[in-house]
Amino acid sequence: MDTEWTGDLERWLTPFLSALGHKTRRRMCPLYIAGLIGPGDRKSIQPMAARGGEVGYDQLHHFVAAGVWDSAPLEAVLLREADRLVGDEAGFLVIDDTALPKKGRHSVGVAPQYASSLGKTSNCQSLVSVTLASGEVPVMVGLRLFLPESWTSDPERMARAQVPIERRTFLSKPEIAIEEIDRVVAAGVRFGCVLADAGYGSSGPFRQALSERGLLWAVGMAGRQKVYPTDVAMVFPTDKARKPRKHHIPDVSPVSAEKVLAGQKWRKVSWRRGTKGPLTCLFAACRVRVADGHKHRVLDKGVERMPGDEVWIVGERRSTGEQKYYISNLPADVSLTTLAASVKARWICEQAHQQLKEELGLDHFEGRSWTGLHRHALMTMIAYAFLQSRRLAAAGRKKKSLRTPAAAQHASHKASHPRPLRATSTAALSTL
Repeated sequence: MDTEWTGDLERWLTPFLSALGHKTRRRMCPLYIAGLIGPGDRKSIQPMAARGGEVGYDQLHHFVAAGVWDSAPLEAVLLREADRLVGDEAGFLVIDDTALPKKGRHSVGVAPQYASSLGKTSNCQSLVSVTLASGEVPVMVGLRLFLPESWTSDPERMARAQVPIERRTFLSKPEIAIEEIDRVVAAGVRFGCVLADAGYGSSGPFRQALSERGLLWAVGMAGRQKVYPTDVAMVFPTDKARKPRKHHIPDVSPVSAEKVLAGQKWRKVSWRRGTKGPLTCLFAACRVRVADGHKHRVLDKGVERMPGDEVWIVGERRSTGEQKYYISNLPADVSLTTLAASVKARWICEQAHQQLKEELGLDHFEGRSWTGLHRHALMTMIAYAFLQSRRLAAAGRKKKSLRTPAAAQHASHKASHPRPLRATSTAALSTL
């Protein structure tokens, strides 16, 4: 092995090892992480132990899968290191999920489920991921296993996989993501905007939870999402032939975001420079009131959701003919270029997923337990943060140079508005 990087690793891991405490664990942690970083196609425990030659399989396996130690202190150190590397008021916190294909049914959380990385339903484990990024430099700070209902409805199965008692209740991926975001925010990590794909962004409660926390966000959504014009008025019908109404209703019906954007002016926008030149697409954007408020019956039109906050809806037309849709609570005065750059910045987490798997063996863990899987995932994230620290040092870049035009505009808005701008809340509508 290159003694230079191994020496750097030992020095870099000092705060992590201090958090581990026990001297045996302080010895195992660098060996495990060095095994993930070092040569070899397979990064499961047995081949890593064989290649390293300093400890046996049993010792390394016990450290990651069976040892009695709390991973929370290491997770806290990882958040501090990530913030030091790429934390920025103009940065992004990217929410996504990544699939680990598995055979059989005994590994914790494994089930037939949709894997976005594979583009199909597959037998796999699905991890909700949290990536802190500034410019084009990602650092993964969270990987949390999603448990399908086929697991949470089977107490014996969860007990065999050693799922902690407090994790045996079903949580959707958006709910897990909010828990992870709260953990990141509580640690004081700096970022300017939360990004997520439509798997999260199509959830009204997810978007509302972000807004309630005073966070800026730009997320994917389905084109069929209903929206109202910004000047929608709440009226009180006085039709005497009907029972007295208890609630105000909108004076217009909602329509799909896809239909609204189809009538907007589409512009060619370049959001960043790729390896082959500027990346461009057609974009359109419009301010609307999203239909994610309370449900009420609207005369003879059935049940509709009431107008919620004022937001941006954004459409993207790709050269392939594919269309994508996004929704964001970025302030009303941001440019279309900023909106486009924000919604497209999510790609950086896909790069991190790929490197964690191809370079560091995220998907190579062969144990079946909850604890083992999460500790292995934590070790891969620490290894990835170390590699990113070396890449940044080698490039000699400083944080200011990492900012994209969109990120710089986010920073200016944060400076102008210490608490991000919030549109009229749905609670206020009830008083109209």
